[in-house]
Amino acid sequence: MTLSSSSPHTHSDGAQAHTHVHSEESLRLIVNRLSRIEGHIRGVKTMVQESRPCPEVLIQIAAVRGAVDRVARMILDEHLSECITRAAQEGNIETELAELRAALDRFL
Repeated sequence: MTLSSSSPHTHSDGAQAHTHVHSEESLRLIVNRLSRIEGHIRGVKTMVQESRPCPEVLIQIAAVRGAVDRVARMILDEHLSECITRAAQEGNIETELAELRAALDRFL
């Protein structure tokens, strides 16, 4: 992923597509967190391969789960503060809210 001063990505609800733009700083923070999670997952895999005690592995899995939840929260906060606000200003808030509801239904 190439970061620029603003990085657009497109969402489509089937009938129409619209673009969201996120700040370079926001993308950098999220990608960095995901990279750390990726490393943590590799560590858990190594623990399993080394037959480490199950409670130790479960504790690390809980840490990964918490880290993924924190990234999801960052993305949700970004979406609410940037994308939903922008959609309200552009007059397509209902479409944006419908997409968010659908995503939250799958997430939760």
